[in-house]
Amino acid sequence: MTRLRTAIPGPKSLELQARRKDAVAAGVGSTLPVYIDSADDGLLIDVDGNQLVDLGSGIAVTNVGNPAPAVAEAVHAQIDRFSHTCFMITPYEGYLEVCEELNALTPGSHPKKSVLFNSGAEAVENAVKIARHVTGRQAVVVFDHGYHGRTNLTMALTAKNMPYKHRFGPFAPEVYRVPASYPLHDGLTGAEAARKAIAAIEKQVGGDNTAAVVIEPIQGEGGFIAPAEGFLPAIAEWCRERGVLFVADEIQTGFCRTGSWFASDHEGVVPDLITTAKGIAGGLPLAAVTGRAEIMDAVHVGGLGGTYGGNPVACAAALGAIRTMRERDLNAQARRIEETVVSRLKAVAEKTDIIAEIRGRGAMLAIEFTERTPDVAARVAKACHDQGVVVLTCGTYGNVIRLLPPLVIPDDLLAEGLDVLEGALLA
Repeated sequence: MTRLRTAIPGPKSLELQARRKDAVAAGVGSTLPVYIDSADDGLLIDVDGNQLVDLGSGIAVTNVGNPAPAVAEAVHAQIDRFSHTCFMITPYEGYLEVCEELNALTPGSHPKKSVLFNSGAEAVENAVKIARHVTGRQAVVVFDHGYHGRTNLTMALTAKNMPYKHRFGPFAPEVYRVPASYPLHDGLTGAEAARKAIAAIEKQVGGDNTAAVVIEPIQGEGGFIAPAEGFLPAIAEWCRERGVLFVADEIQTGFCRTGSWFASDHEGVVPDLITTAKGIAGGLPLAAVTGRAEIMDAVHVGGLGGTYGGNPVACAAALGAIRTMRERDLNAQARRIEETVVSRLKAVAEKTDIIAEIRGRGAMLAIEFTERTPDVAARVAKACHDQGVVVLTCGTYGNVIRLLPPLVIPDDLLAEGLDVLEGALLA
């Protein structure tokens, strides 16, 4: 069925886009210049009345729906009581409840503690602060194709230059990059890829100088790259042996996105510190660092915090989102989405030679194209956008389409979106 009333973008969106040019800095990009008026599970409704099938979830944020009833109710109730006090001035119960949930949900049965922030980049930066403080070391190891944010330190941690790092230096020092596991291209087992990475760390940095290894259990912006089995456990074991903190950046992979609460759960990896954001609060800005209690408590009083970190409205939203994840068993739903999408896309891949690989886990799925330029991915994405289906691109070479549907997307709506995507791939 057609859900479009106008061309994409429509006349009202074009009017707003003209206003944007006079008001908004040009450095802020938008994948699709349609202006949204409202949303429903798996749908974005723009100001022209077009209904767009959402296979992006605001980059893995609206996992529980948009808006999710439990999130909206919690936000309304909280905003009527108070909107802010700053937890560092006068605390409140919502912050405690979110930390309690994170301590219980994140991998490992050991005692844990959490601290709340505003964004994923802020969480990663604070995880590095904690690791350096606790170990007394400075070096931080990251991986090829990794993405960790846009602050000065997290730009240094991020691998891709354009658009994230270009002409924004100098960057924070003592950051070292080593090869990741990329099964499609390196042909290595997880154990082999880990040995290669560890050898590079030992030669370039030395374990005794390394405060932390920061890694996405499935790389996001770099191309939705799931490492070969055994890679993450081997890196985590080396960290334990060398007194290095293993930091799992689960900002995009967390909160049921990969069919588990966290992607680290897939191979039973237990991080020393885990960073979360995106799907944590159903669309409100919130992030966290959760870690071993003795590590988190080692930082001096006043060394962690921020004016807005753990804002009470965002905390209320997070509690509503987590409740929704449990009640609707969104881990199971993510696995069902994987079954549906992967079977459809693998059938498409047999009909064309432009697809190198279908990969991912849960509802974090990707199509990598054989051509190592952005051209094919951009063409396919534009064809989907023109027909009212929101898909996103990614990858070091820009040659990957990533799919991040809301975990609550109805089956018929997902099928509609896949029909359009299939047509674009075979055009």
